[in-house]
Amino acid sequence: MTVRRPVELLAPARDMECAMAAIDHGADAVYIGAARFGARASAGNSVEDIARVVDYAHLFRVKVYVTVNTILKDEELAETERLVWELYRAGVDALIVQDMALLEMSLPPIPLHASTQMDNRTPEKARFLQELGFSQVVLARELSLEEIRAVHETCDVPLEVFVHGALCVSYSGQCYVSQHSFGRSANRGECAQFCRLKFDMTDRDGRVIERGKHLLSLKDMNRSGDLERLLDAGVSSLKIEGRLKDAAYVKNVTAWYRNRLDDIFKRRPEYRRASSGHVALKFTPQLDKSFNRGFTRYFLDGRTPDIFSFHTPKAVGEEVGTVKAVQGNHIVVAGVKPFANGDGLCFLDARGNLQGFRVNRVEDNKIYPAEMPRIRPHVRLYRNFDKAFSDVLARPSAVRKIAVWWTVGEFRGGFRLDLRDEDEVAVSVAFPYPKEQARSGQAENVRAQLSKLGNTPFEAAGVGSLLTGDWFVPSSAWAEWRRTVVERLLSARRMNYPRPVRLLPTAYTRAEEVRRGRASMSFVPRELTYLANVMNREAANFYHSQGAVRIEPAFEQREPAGAALMFCRHCLRYSMGWCPRHGGTESPFKEPYYLSLPDGRRFRLAFDCKHCQMIVYADEK
Repeated sequence: MTVRRPVELLAPARDMECAMAAIDHGADAVYIGAARFGARASAGNSVEDIARVVDYAHLFRVKVYVTVNTILKDEELAETERLVWELYRAGVDALIVQDMALLEMSLPPIPLHASTQMDNRTPEKARFLQELGFSQVVLARELSLEEIRAVHETCDVPLEVFVHGALCVSYSGQCYVSQHSFGRSANRGECAQFCRLKFDMTDRDGRVIERGKHLLSLKDMNRSGDLERLLDAGVSSLKIEGRLKDAAYVKNVTAWYRNRLDDIFKRRPEYRRASSGHVALKFTPQLDKSFNRGFTRYFLDGRTPDIFSFHTPKAVGEEVGTVKAVQGNHIVVAGVKPFANGDGLCFLDARGNLQGFRVNRVEDNKIYPAEMPRIRPHVRLYRNFDKAFSDVLARPSAVRKIAVWWTVGEFRGGFRLDLRDEDEVAVSVAFPYPKEQARSGQAENVRAQLSKLGNTPFEAAGVGSLLTGDWFVPSSAWAEWRRTVVERLLSARRMNYPRPVRLLPTAYTRAEEVRRGRASMSFVPRELTYLANVMNREAANFYHSQGAVRIEPAFEQREPAGAALMFCRHCLRYSMGWCPRHGGTESPFKEPYYLSLPDGRRFRLAFDCKHCQMIVYADEK
């Protein structure tokens, strides 16, 4: 018998509303931040709200992961440990973590997932994390399909990969520019979005290469056309970015990916969904209707020129037409899509800046803006807010149901109802009741009464009968029995939820062998730099136990002189067409190149062609 590999669609949740929306629209798992210590400091939730999400999610066998993926100060360790115990008691399925201090704490047997903030981009790193007992590893967004496959072939730990949403220009966990420039640490959940700012780019002699462009701003990831390839490369969890996004975004994007995956499962029986229930949508998902900066598949098939968005870091949306004429208080559009009152439209002005306006009224192909913009004929129009689509998502837009099967039986003193769901959880309840021959057939009424499951998470897929006669039972009795049995099944599903447990580490055993001189450590170096993000004593204890001798403090504690601030696979030399590795021409400008902010602060660019990356330094001058 072939084992079908479960595939997890992992959706973001800013809050309880977003989490419930993700579950209703087809997520197999959701990730949500606790009140503190998550990599999105502004998206925190109480343990009580997370417990409510857990209770609802587990009905559908949906897992709930909580982000505890910042690096920690010494004075935060005790609070973090208490929080983890509270989350465990609330039923949380796993923690997404960055700080190795958690491995030194007295924790409950809750599974740990290695956050992408750990900079997981090599087979060796993934293997090491597996040996430490991590249940899932979130890979760096920059990895190509072949690099992902190489990780999978090296280890058995389930791999989680981002498939949609905003992109950080630096490798996650290796970006220090926000801390350097604004005192806000990305590794502490306080990123100041440095990469979305405007820069001037100049060369060694001060000549301007680009002026006032968003040179580090990337488009948003969209790998919905590559899901099957990712599964074949060994990916088990497909992650949607967006813990700062609203419920409408979560609904639309989750539903889109749910549909894509379900189509794959119909053709590929070796894969199956990782949760229960069937989703009925009340709308047609469309990715270009939700916030996006334009789409890229990023580095999935290697380096391509379509990953950046230099003109704007804001949402552009879908192209909807071209300005045909500007006449007084309205704009005539040669449109490819219909418009509606309340739509938000935008365009790029003569300087390449994004401008927007709200539609007040529409008459055929004439648009009457609420406030007339400065716009010229032949300009392309984009819609970044679709009023009609938004109204649909503001209402209940999906129903998720678990299939159940009834069997009606009898015994000498009454009747028995058996109820079994799609996960083979079953209950059986006997109801004493006198048997009286009915004057007319009862089968249709029994089927109708037992199928009334509207306000429950269940949907009747069949009603079978083992009755020996056509017995009369009033509809009120069937309704009461139905409610009783459904409550029993709900309780049974909660009691039978297969809660995951933390894996036992093997790397500690190897560390002990190193201390006794019988083995050599292959991953942790003897000297760790600030790039290891060690901010507390317990993290230092962990790395010492793994063979490290000298450990630099975290960047947030002491900024090293001349430290690299960003490590980017996005390369401006490549973007300008001057990359020697990819057939570029010779640059007319002299290196080093610099990026300058409007306030005069300057950053030097270096190009590490061996590792195909661009490194950003503060200009010490």
